This record gives sequence, structure tokens and C-alpha cells, in this order.
Amino acid sequence: MFTKRQGIVIWFQHMKNIRQIKRYGHLVHASKKHKYALLYVNQDEIEDVMTKLSKLHYISKVEPSYKPFIRTEYENSKPDKAKEYDYKYGSI
Repeated sequence: MFTKRQGIVIWFQHMKNIRQIKRYGHLVHASKKHKYALLYVNQDEIEDVMTKLSKLHYISKVEPSYKPFIRTEYENSKPDKAKEYDYKYGSI
């Protein structure tokens, strides 16, 4: 079905090396001003890709994204009474 993906944040020195970074995964975003790129790879390959990227001379730092490990379901999510009234008011 769907493969588990995880993001890698890569800080580099020059924008001209973006083409070489594209080879390691799916490039989502690259910032000229802040000199970083966001790359998505399969979760089972993330350690290998990170070690390969960190060995390259034009890359300053490589960090994984922790988004897949953050809990997004909250326990005490009670709807606000005022908002609930507004939603009912609009659907007469």
C-alpha cells in the first residue's frame, strides 16, 4: 500500500549542489536564503541515506524530521460551547 516516508533536513553551502542531493530521495523544498533542503526518503533507508549525505563535502549538517513520531491525537479535545453554537447557527 503506502510506504512509510520520513523527511531529512539538509544544510548545504552552495545552491549548485542541489542536483546531487536530488539523487538520494524526493526533494520537496530548497531554500536559497537559509541554505537548506527538505528531502523525503523511505523510513527503512533513512540511516543509510543520512550517513551517505553527511559524508559529502558540500553538506554542513543532516538531521531527521521527527514528524512521524509526534502524537497528533489529543486526549482532552472538548469542543467549545460558543463555537458549537456558531456551527449550529449556520446550518439552519
